[in-house]
Amino acid sequence: MALSASLFLRQNQTLAMTPQLMQSIQLLQMTHVELTQFIEQEVEKNPLLEFLSDSDAPVDASRLEREEGQAPAGFDGADLYEGTTTGSAERMSEVLDESFANVFPDDTAPQRADAPELLSQWKSMPGGGDADIGDGFDLEDFVASRQTLRETLTEQVPFSFSSARDRLIAQHLIDQLDEAGYLHADLADIAARLGCGLADVEAVLSTVQRFDPPGVFARSLSECLAIQLRLRNRLDPAMAALVDHLDLLARRDFQSLKKLCGVDEEDLIDMLAEIRTLDPKPGTCFESAPCEAIVPDIIVRAAPDGTWAVELNPETLPRVLVNQVYYATVSRHAPKNSHDQAFLSECLQNANWLTRSLDQRAKTIMKVATEIVRQQDAFFLHGVDHLRPLNLKTIADAIKMHESTVSRVTSNKYILTPRGVFELKYFFTVSINSAEGGDAHSAEAVRHRIRSMIVLESPEAVLSDDDIVDVLKSSGIELARRTVAKYREAMNIPSSVQRRREKRAMAKALA
Repeated sequence: MALSASLFLRQNQTLAMTPQLMQSIQLLQMTHVELTQFIEQEVEKNPLLEFLSDSDAPVDASRLEREEGQAPAGFDGADLYEGTTTGSAERMSEVLDESFANVFPDDTAPQRADAPELLSQWKSMPGGGDADIGDGFDLEDFVASRQTLRETLTEQVPFSFSSARDRLIAQHLIDQLDEAGYLHADLADIAARLGCGLADVEAVLSTVQRFDPPGVFARSLSECLAIQLRLRNRLDPAMAALVDHLDLLARRDFQSLKKLCGVDEEDLIDMLAEIRTLDPKPGTCFESAPCEAIVPDIIVRAAPDGTWAVELNPETLPRVLVNQVYYATVSRHAPKNSHDQAFLSECLQNANWLTRSLDQRAKTIMKVATEIVRQQDAFFLHGVDHLRPLNLKTIADAIKMHESTVSRVTSNKYILTPRGVFELKYFFTVSINSAEGGDAHSAEAVRHRIRSMIVLESPEAVLSDDDIVDVLKSSGIELARRTVAKYREAMNIPSSVQRRREKRAMAKALA
């Protein structure tokens, strides 16, 4: 058999993952914060991209007419927009006479309306001199910063230690604290590092454990609670035994705690009430990290016709434009087939692609959210008990998209509804079969029903997992006992034995 070279013409279709396609997929699953950061980076790199400011928005003609109707008599607004003084001096003087700047005739220099009244008298502060009276300033420069845990403890060191060695050890212990105020470092390692004795480090630690806030420099939760009780002069032997056996307290094993502490049930309830007043993380009150609020991507409102109006949140929509005027101006002066012309063409292509991708992203999110609202209409009307079982394939088939696209859209996206803010993933729950062969039930709705039954139970009639299974079966929900236990543990609900002990103790405490 002879071997020979030959040529074949073949035509086929393939899908290539271009960099732009990959970035389009990444844009789809980005959160609002991540998308804003990405666009800011693109605006810095691309001179043809710019943000749309509020001043670039269309002007309402009726609003302008109302504002012009409130202007002083004889004032021509065109003079202000054109930047010229075509009006007569008499008309300008009338306008100035009616302004707020001339209400007080004793004023001889322009005052900054947004500045503190005594700022000009504070010569040592920025903006206090006469030379920069007209310069702007930032009010945040005069706001006191929030004191940190490290600064609070450092201020107490000179009042507690006289020797430089003890102050050095105390400062080193402060540097080893975590955000909650706990000390996780080994004292022997600290002594070896500082070249001092272990007894010296332990003596300094015993002193700094009396610092404010109470409970700092503890090496465990038990020690943190013991420090606070000792400062209150409440660390008696019974309370010390309770603090040393917090594992029994977590299991609600009150019978064992009564034996270990040597107290009756009434005294144990009082001790538990005092434990609840302590702070297990004393350093968190100095946490300076800002709390980021969730900004919903979709807003759902009740329409007048009884349906639901779904719209994108305008605060999360990126306002970016392609500056075609700048491109046309620069391209006219740039030589053809030059590096500058090629750079401009590439920037224009990337800018157009980004705007199209953002528009497609908004449309896709709108499609998915609208279909979710349509599928879960009973939830918006009646609550969690009427949440239907839903999966990604149902939404994908309804809007003619792939399941992976729906999964990317629903990741880290939130929807604002009349019942609160929910993540889009919240509406996708597994299906639980009905005991009577009817419609299936949502797992989230079943968990909500289990939680409601446990909240309403009394100390004398605490429901076991088997009792919950029987109640659910009577209402048409077929569920196994191990599934009920799994749902209960996922919601951090203790067992029936532990709940009975806790409810009885709470009932006696209230009585």
